[in-house]
Amino acid sequence: MYFRLICYSFCFLLGLGLKGQPVGAIIHTHPVLVSKNSDSSRTGIPGKAFYHSVNDTLPLAQQRGSEQLQEVVVSGTMRSMNRLSSPIPVESYSTRFFQRNIQPDLFSSLGMINGVLPQVTCNVCNTGSIQINGLEGPYTMVLIDGMPIVSSLSSVYGFSGIPNSMIKRVEVVKGPASTLYGSEALAGVINIITKEPGNRNTMGFGQTISTYGEINTDASAMFSIGKAHSLLGVNHFSMNQRKDLNQDFFTDVSLQNRFSVFNKWMFPRKSGLPASLAGRYFYEDRWGGQMNWQRKHRGGSEVYGESIYTNRFELLGTYGFRLGAQEMHTDISYNAHAQHSYYGTTLYDARQHTAFVQLRWERQWKKHRLLTGLPFRYQWYDDNSPATQQLTGKNKPAVNRFAGIFLQDEWEVHPDLVVLTGLRLEISGTQRPVISPRLSIKYAAAENHVLRLTAGNGFRLVNLFTEDHAALTGARTVVIKNELKPERSWNINLNHTSHYHLGEGLATIDANLFYTRFSNRILPDYDSDPELIIYDNLKGYSISKGISVTSDWNLPSGFRANAGFTWQQVFTVNEAKERSRQVYAPGFTANYGIGCTFQRWGLSADFTGRTLGPMRLPVFPNDFRPEYSPWYSLLDMQLVKQTGKRFEWILSVKNLLNFLPENPIMRPFDPFDQLSNDPVQNPNGYTFDPSYNYAPMMARRLVAGFRFKLQEQ
Repeated sequence: MYFRLICYSFCFLLGLGLKGQPVGAIIHTHPVLVSKNSDSSRTGIPGKAFYHSVNDTLPLAQQRGSEQLQEVVVSGTMRSMNRLSSPIPVESYSTRFFQRNIQPDLFSSLGMINGVLPQVTCNVCNTGSIQINGLEGPYTMVLIDGMPIVSSLSSVYGFSGIPNSMIKRVEVVKGPASTLYGSEALAGVINIITKEPGNRNTMGFGQTISTYGEINTDASAMFSIGKAHSLLGVNHFSMNQRKDLNQDFFTDVSLQNRFSVFNKWMFPRKSGLPASLAGRYFYEDRWGGQMNWQRKHRGGSEVYGESIYTNRFELLGTYGFRLGAQEMHTDISYNAHAQHSYYGTTLYDARQHTAFVQLRWERQWKKHRLLTGLPFRYQWYDDNSPATQQLTGKNKPAVNRFAGIFLQDEWEVHPDLVVLTGLRLEISGTQRPVISPRLSIKYAAAENHVLRLTAGNGFRLVNLFTEDHAALTGARTVVIKNELKPERSWNINLNHTSHYHLGEGLATIDANLFYTRFSNRILPDYDSDPELIIYDNLKGYSISKGISVTSDWNLPSGFRANAGFTWQQVFTVNEAKERSRQVYAPGFTANYGIGCTFQRWGLSADFTGRTLGPMRLPVFPNDFRPEYSPWYSLLDMQLVKQTGKRFEWILSVKNLLNFLPENPIMRPFDPFDQLSNDPVQNPNGYTFDPSYNYAPMMARRLVAGFRFKLQEQ
């Protein structure tokens, strides 16, 4: 009944949007920069029809703004194109959008996006994952410049070490994208697009310091050597203050020392074909635990701590060439990841190598744009767990090879109607061949309205390593009950975007109805045994459905406002038709912000916030803690003062309401469970567990910093 009500609401919003005043022949999926004083953080790219029909009627300030609408997207169809022309809904967010609420890493910044939730699931080591529409992190494919680079072993930490100074924009595709990107793209794709080196030398430096002792430093430089252009980005983050506001004798926030360096090279060629190569090195030392923990206690049973050492190297590149009259592209990526961790007395020592190569070919034929690709991925993994041991007890690294072919046809049936079809065949060394189709229809219903209907199949080949879940929980043992089968999902998504004048500014509404049904879903069972996480294929089915609405409004004066909400139901139904709600999936989330730039004073002010509804949490039998979290809001405020053309000064207050979750750790006074069997002191049989998490354990705090940029004249 509730889902029908949401559908009716969607249709009502659609009707309201159709009454809006048209602003051009093609609409934007997100707000545009309407003047030099307003924010261009989320922009659309109108076609030529927009320039001719709108610039003739807009005020001069808005005409200047339209000249800056040059952003393109690549994630929806694996080629650069006007976002308004894309048959796949793609959301694009520039660094300016994330700078409205400065954060020490991309993991935290992604929480500003409606429908995207950074979820921390361990209160000791503070590791987590990114959810899209309520689906856990392993279902999201993370790309850098279109290539899979954040592999499963590092999915927990991959977002934390990406220097903000190297990011140009972040593209988000919600819904299965396995046809183009293969396994692990069931929930969607997050594509981190890095800046392109230019022929002008620039240098940038920025630093923020918080009252929690967080020090984040970003430095970047663009330079040229001969005809080659390079981008260099360096990031360092440290947090060394031990905080224990709830007085449970455990650190509220893990202490971290993180270093990352990124270098990208582009090589201009007479043919105009691309040639680029980039590399990144990442190191992190992270720990959380009892307040008196020291390095000498690492791996011991005297004082509890979770200590994680991570070393990671990444390489990615693209090279275009001609084969006869045909233009071809080769994409490559490689990453090596080494991790040495202790969760109390439990050692996790693992290494992983992942290599990816893909050959792409694209051709225009009449009104069809054809794209085909041959992807191949090689993965080598070894750890000290039973996951890589033979029955004889000897160590045997796991080796997986994934090969496939995909075909895509983008057909312009009519100037207002585009149909996209796609099909992928994926073969691995351990699973049967998997076929994944996709269909998308884009219809320009009016001058300022676009409808997109997408449907497709997603899949996830079994790639379940113990680190993914040991790092999330720390205190629970992972059990794989049976031989796991590939997960499959079918998804349908209806998207409507409208764009119209509101006062002197421009406003957009972006609404989505989504429905996904899973079979063979691999789910964690937290309830059968409080000391275990049991993984098995679901014998029934799983559903994720809901509605997501985002609206934005920008004025030439510099005023900006955005608001969005996602209402969702994520649940499973077993063989007995019993329905249970998924843990860590709130039924309601909302993101909102309001800000203004005062050009006369060089001052920018932003107020941003996020509200979450109740989410189901992993609890014990007869647990004294509620099974569902309360409603809560996290509000932030920020001021940025520009001095001259080179300096920006930042002052921000985080968590204005000073909200903190209660009882995040079960039995923190007995982390090694030495007294768990005492029937007098522990009649309910509770054990130490840090997975009861629904909000950051960080109180109200002040953040101050600056940004500096020097550019060659």
